[in-house]
Amino acid sequence: MYKRSLITIVLALGLAVSLYTVSEYSRDSAISALQKRTQGDLNRYILTMRQKLARFRDIPELLSTHPDLVRALRDHANSNDIARANLHLVKVNDILGTRDSYLMDSQGTTIAASNWNGPGSFTGRNFSYRPYFTKALRGGLGQYFALGSTSKKRGYFYAYPVRHRDNILGVIVVKIDLNEIEQDWKEKDTELLISDEDGVIFISTRKQWKFRTLYPLTEQDRQRITVSKRYVGQKLIALNITQRQPSEANSQIIRLREPSTKKTEQQYLIQNAAVGNSDLNVSILADLEGVQRQILVNMLYVGTLYIALVLLVMVIIARRRIAKQKAQFELRELQALESSGARVKAILNNTWAGLITLDISGCIESMNVTAQKLFAYSEQELQGREFYSLLQGVKKSTYAEQINPQRNLHAELLIEGRVKCGDGNLLPVEFVVGNMQQQGGLHFLITVQDITERKQYEGQLAQSKRLLESRVELRTTELTSANERLLQEIKQHGKTQNELIQAAKLAVIGQMSAGINHELNQPLMAIRGYADNARKYLTLANEESVDSNLNEIALLTERMAKILHPLKEFSRKSSGLQQNVSVRSLRSGVLAILYPRLQKSPVRVEWPELECDYSVLGDLLRLEQVMVNLIDNAMQAVESQGAPQIQISQTIIDPNKLCISVKDNGPGIAAVDAANIFEPFYTTKKEGQGLGLGLSISQRIIEDVGGELTAENYYTDDRESVVAGAEFMVILQLGSNS
Repeated sequence: MYKRSLITIVLALGLAVSLYTVSEYSRDSAISALQKRTQGDLNRYILTMRQKLARFRDIPELLSTHPDLVRALRDHANSNDIARANLHLVKVNDILGTRDSYLMDSQGTTIAASNWNGPGSFTGRNFSYRPYFTKALRGGLGQYFALGSTSKKRGYFYAYPVRHRDNILGVIVVKIDLNEIEQDWKEKDTELLISDEDGVIFISTRKQWKFRTLYPLTEQDRQRITVSKRYVGQKLIALNITQRQPSEANSQIIRLREPSTKKTEQQYLIQNAAVGNSDLNVSILADLEGVQRQILVNMLYVGTLYIALVLLVMVIIARRRIAKQKAQFELRELQALESSGARVKAILNNTWAGLITLDISGCIESMNVTAQKLFAYSEQELQGREFYSLLQGVKKSTYAEQINPQRNLHAELLIEGRVKCGDGNLLPVEFVVGNMQQQGGLHFLITVQDITERKQYEGQLAQSKRLLESRVELRTTELTSANERLLQEIKQHGKTQNELIQAAKLAVIGQMSAGINHELNQPLMAIRGYADNARKYLTLANEESVDSNLNEIALLTERMAKILHPLKEFSRKSSGLQQNVSVRSLRSGVLAILYPRLQKSPVRVEWPELECDYSVLGDLLRLEQVMVNLIDNAMQAVESQGAPQIQISQTIIDPNKLCISVKDNGPGIAAVDAANIFEPFYTTKKEGQGLGLGLSISQRIIEDVGGELTAENYYTDDRESVVAGAEFMVILQLGSNS
């Protein structure tokens, strides 16, 4: 016993050493071969990338010498020069197959573009924050990959300065599309990606890797990328690489964890190389699953060979022992065979499936008890009868192919049909024909199963399917009708909203009508006096005095027109289109509209003149309406104060947003009103002073232009116990010219 255990341990150790040696050798060989193959693929990909970029590298330099582009950048350029530049860029775009081409002045503002007449036109947009513009403006060739800030599409940019008499007037830019290269890179078990100098992946054969990074970015790098708007709207999260192991020829073996895939962690052989004349890097990742399979196959092969040799030695040793026991074994085998035959017969007669044996001609030889019960025949009644004569609904050719002695043993077919039973019933069955060697000859074994219940279930299932289809069709009709009604209600809601906005504007105009009437009454009385004097001077033939009176009348009518012009502009309906709105123009318009009331009111409104003008996104008329409504509400809130005043200021709160604050020194916003002041028809004013729509409509207007309107109390002495007044904050998005 001890000797046998020792031999077993020695053999197991020998097998383990053999498998370990084969595993290490196979791994090194497979990785080396994979590294050479992927290195060749990587070189081919880099050559393709360089050829693609080289086609367009010199295009901007060639375009920079074209006279139409030079004329468009000169100081005395007119609209015709710009139009010729646009047409030339459209023609260049069509011929070269580039995505876009555009011309910028020395400040970075686009003055001509190949998409000048399209919905996403670059004209008028400023791209001075792009590094390619800065480099080209210094006299070099600028090249850069980024997402288009307007189109949001990937592209590679080439930029070159446009000179006139050694002076750089502007920059010509060509944007090319690299998507076709990405589509051509489809290799089995190989992933390819292209990254920039920061390690940001922007082209990849694996969709979920796009705009991920090979290494985590520092906060300083993130800030720099954000300022250049290189990847607008992308989070730039690093790939979850859990392990990096150096390999030969400057390659690495990495483990990459991806919960979204079937395998949460995969091993790759990664190789990197730079694309010449650019700041791009190409990386190829080869899946090591094939290497693992090769290692396993080699280990199985060696292990099998080792075990076979061990077994061969053991067989040779055991043959002598087996020869001695042969006589006893044959005796026991004969006894077991007799016993087994009885057991097999009992099993066949009690199995759930019917078993039928056929001779070489297809006639029935024997049947088990289950088959006799299914067919309602005894074994003696069917012996010697051709089995096909009992079948219905089965093709003769299909059946004949199954009982052909020359048929392929792997071509067994499950056949469905019906059997005409001895009691006259048709029994639905399915059966399969198998080969059986018995007494030196070929026989067939047929296994038959009753499928009556399955057929009944299939019929019920088909009926349920038809019922479900009819219900789905009815529900689809109901949903279509409901959708049409909903669209009509949305359209009516939009119309009602616009009418409410216009009504609110007219209500403000009505509140200002008394002041305007006073302002117009004095010029009208003066005009009447000048007209009467002019009539008297005419009777006296004093033409010089008549002319002086008429001149005064003209000046007074001009003053009246200036009073009425802001009112007319404020009352007309807005176009609803968003555009860049000057905050300085907004301030002037609002103060002009409120001028008559401010002249008579004791409220002091402080809105300082802007030192630096900003542009915000919105509609001038609708923004004027919001500011007029907020200032009017503030004036009503401070009427009862001893020294009523309103302070208006504007502050940049982040690189893309401007906040206009309206503060008053009134009683503030009551706690019970804070949650409802923006609700329609909710008002804290006296009866007759308003319908409660002003703040609701103002909030809707600001949200429509992508902004936010909020309200809160502010406090004195850094204590939240003494309310200093109410503050309304209008947060707007900065325009492209800010």
